[in-house]
Amino acid sequence: MGLRSLLGACALSMLALAGSPLALAQADKPAELKIGITTFVTGPASVFGVPGKAAAELWIEEFNAAGGINGVKLAPIYLDEGLGGDNLLSEYRRLVQEQGVKVMLASISSGNCNIIAPVAEDLKVLNILWDCSTEKVLEDRRYKYVFRTQANATTEMVATVLYLLRTKPDFKTIAVVNQDYAWGRDSWEIFRNTLLALKPDVKIVAELFPKFGAPDYSTEISRLSALKPDVILSTAWGGDLDTFVRQASQRGLIKKSTMVLPLVESSLERLGTAVPDGVIGGMRGDHYYLHPEYKDDARHKAFVQKFRAKTKAYPIYPVYHMVQALEALAAGYDKAIKANKGKWPTTEQVTDAMRGLEFRGLTRPVRIREDGQGLEDQMLGVTRTLPGQPFATLTNLTLVPASLVTTPVGQRSPEWVKTVKPDLLKSPAIKTFPDAGN
Repeated sequence: MGLRSLLGACALSMLALAGSPLALAQADKPAELKIGITTFVTGPASVFGVPGKAAAELWIEEFNAAGGINGVKLAPIYLDEGLGGDNLLSEYRRLVQEQGVKVMLASISSGNCNIIAPVAEDLKVLNILWDCSTEKVLEDRRYKYVFRTQANATTEMVATVLYLLRTKPDFKTIAVVNQDYAWGRDSWEIFRNTLLALKPDVKIVAELFPKFGAPDYSTEISRLSALKPDVILSTAWGGDLDTFVRQASQRGLIKKSTMVLPLVESSLERLGTAVPDGVIGGMRGDHYYLHPEYKDDARHKAFVQKFRAKTKAYPIYPVYHMVQALEALAAGYDKAIKANKGKWPTTEQVTDAMRGLEFRGLTRPVRIREDGQGLEDQMLGVTRTLPGQPFATLTNLTLVPASLVTTPVGQRSPEWVKTVKPDLLKSPAIKTFPDAGN
């Protein structure tokens, strides 16, 4: 064979190889997968967002070291939610349109999630709502590119009402002091409607909504001290919850009424002795470093140790939510790659794979429904300070399956919760751990 013929044959062979499925798959595979992650790095909510960022850094470092997604490593870019909604949205668009980010994990704030979800749909970028809880974002509109890898306000609030009524069924009056924005308003609406469906004789004596980031709760505390409700609910979180609890503790309010704080797990270590025994507390899921089913699980235990070595603190529920979002991302890509016969998938193929996806973060498994909503079991308990411990522990833990307390697909939460029946309180699916944490 002459040189020209040999070169021609080689060229044809190379073209044939380039057109093969294997070559096309390799050509489509990116050098890295850019992901944007929004979290509060500044402001009072940073006590919540910074641990989430630390969790992402720790998880991604280990994930990349193990090979990433089918050999593709994750390249995270972090955005500060503390910049405010308009600036966050501008930066969000820039990452997707100018920097080629294919996946966004956004956001913590319910207000930000409501803003970002329709933009993600317009940009056709996979968006995982990694922590926000407003139920409206996935009930008011059906999305193709938007998913939530944890529960929403309905699951969390209905479970909280069940725990309250199972542990303190005879209270007569209740007041609420919530942050004045989407989460504070939405969570109270769900809680109130559920409570009235199960205990219609309860009297609501005050509905207080101080502004987000309020530095002083003296007005609210004075009014509650005068009203003396049997129960005080606050779904505040982050720095706002810390401030409210410290000031309520200093004025003695926290011991005069039964406090119900569904997000208190994230503040226990920071608040120390300001949280007395007897506070009903939750963790927006089943996320607790002393989880009765997973505290000795090898993967969970190892992560807790590594996180504490990195941050000098125990992981709190936004840490678990971040890990769940990243685990879901990896599982979704793996499922899509398998369905695509080993080829790197398109964004649309990944969004298809996300529906019906079952995955596990660090505690109980989660399943994503066809409407994009994650089903996440809920755990609540009562605070108790153990000898020699500088902050309260959650004891008498109860696990409520998500299937019992999540609005069915296609229904609206504020109306659905009005239909719940007292029989739910006695469901055999609810699991208790009376000695957990002791």
